[in-house]
Amino acid sequence: MLTQESLVDTHDLHRQGCNIQSFAKQLGISRNTVRRYLRDIAQSSRYGPRKARASKLGLFKPYLRARIDAAKPYWIPEAVLCR
Repeated sequence: MLTQESLVDTHDLHRQGCNIQSFAKQLGISRNTVRRYLRDIAQSSRYGPRKARASKLGLFKPYLRARIDAAKPYWIPEAVLCR
């Protein structure tokens, strides 16, 4: 699925008279995708935002946060290897 910005770019380049193959290559998408989006202007609003899924670590986050906070006085800073 194209982003809203890519969809707008697709329609702008089509209005400017560019051929489908050139701006499909420019946007990094297939020609068939460009054709599909040019045929249906309302294509971008097909999908809505997705529901947030529960994290697998959700139940353990308080425990992990407590362990990390307990280790902070003895925390070893990351060494810089590259200069």
